[in-house]
This record gives sequence, structure tokens and C-alpha cells, in this order.
Amino acid sequence: MTPPASAERSLSDGPAHERLLQAAKELFAAEGYENVSTSAIARRAATTESQLIKHFGSKAGLLQAVFDKGWEALDWQVKLACRGATSPLEKFVALGSTLINAIGEDPRLRALLLLQGRRIRKRGRDVVLSHGFRQFVHMLDDLFLDMKRAGQLRDGLHLEAVRSALLGAMEALLRDQLMAELIDYPASYGRKDVLTMFTTLAGALLEPEAARSLAEAVAGRTARE
Repeated sequence: MTPPASAERSLSDGPAHERLLQAAKELFAAEGYENVSTSAIARRAATTESQLIKHFGSKAGLLQAVFDKGWEALDWQVKLACRGATSPLEKFVALGSTLINAIGEDPRLRALLLLQGRRIRKRGRDVVLSHGFRQFVHMLDDLFLDMKRAGQLRDGLHLEAVRSALLGAMEALLRDQLMAELIDYPASYGRKDVLTMFTTLAGALLEPEAARSLAEAVAGRTARE
């Protein structure tokens, strides 16, 4: 990837903790986690490696902190969007569309979540699962349970499989879209196409009436945007 213009300068304002987070986010997104050294991060943040170790323990700890901060921001936006929902299905629509939009608003966070998140690292079983992502998974599981209780999900579906299928589909759609921006990859669709496909896949898991309501709700939300 080509480093963003702002990544070419050193960070000098604010506490070392925040400078290290920002520097790591920029470098990990631009060059990939494995290709970035702790000394490069410290140099970009205008501090020392000892400060990095003091605040985050290791490069892996710093990556997890970057993910946590990113998911914290996403979680706030999703909860704000879902606040006015009066049914589990309305909450699902608000959650899906808000998450798709929010991930696209921060190019560096998008690159990290889609290209660096949940990857197996050097030791074979070292997968970074941030606290923020785990909280998001729990929120999804609670939402799908509410949808099941409301009779909106089809019978016989394992709720964790529903979550994995829909979350995986969203990630794949957004990841391929990002790849099309970075390399010659055939994925020329836009945000509305992502939402349409995600809604179509979700509709297959819903009872017919709920699927119709989902399509109408997404169409109305898209028209307002």
C-alpha cells in the first residue's frame, strides 16, 4: 500500500500513549503489521521504544489497542444509530447500514480491520481479537436472539452461524471493495451495492414477512441518505 500523506510526518502533539496509537495505526495500515518495527513506530510518534513497551507491552499489544480504539468508535456510532429502533429488525437495519458507512469513513481503520484483523500471526495460534470486537460480537448475538424471539428469523438456524455468515459476508464485500482500490481486482461496486447484497443475503435467513420489512426499511433508509 502507499502510505497516506499524513503518515510521512512525525507526530509531536499530545501524550505519548496517543501518539503511539496514531503512529501505529498509520504505519500498520500503510505497510502491514509484520513489516513495521517498534523502532519505526516510536520514531514516527517522536518517542522511545521503552515508552511503547511501558504503555502497550509489545507490538502485538499496540495492535490490539489500535483495534480496541477503532471498535470503540464504531460501537458508539452503531449504538447511537440503533437508539431510536423500536423492533429487533429496525435495530438490525440501523446496525448494518451504520457499520458499512462508518468503516468507510476512516480509510486507515478500514484497511486495518479488513486486511489485518483476525489474522493468524507468527506463532500459529496468535489471533488478535480485540475487546471491542468481542463486545460487538456479543451485541450481534443478543440482537439475533431478540429477532428469533420476535419470530423474524427462520426456524432451525443456529444463531452463532447466522452471525458468522452475515458478518463474514459484510467483511468479504468490504474487503474486496478495498482490494479493488489498491490493486487490479474486479470489485467495482459501491456502498449501496454492498448494502443491497448484504440485505439480500440477510433476507434469506428471515421469515418472509420480516424479509419484506427488511427490504422496505433498507430502501427507505437509502432514499433518505
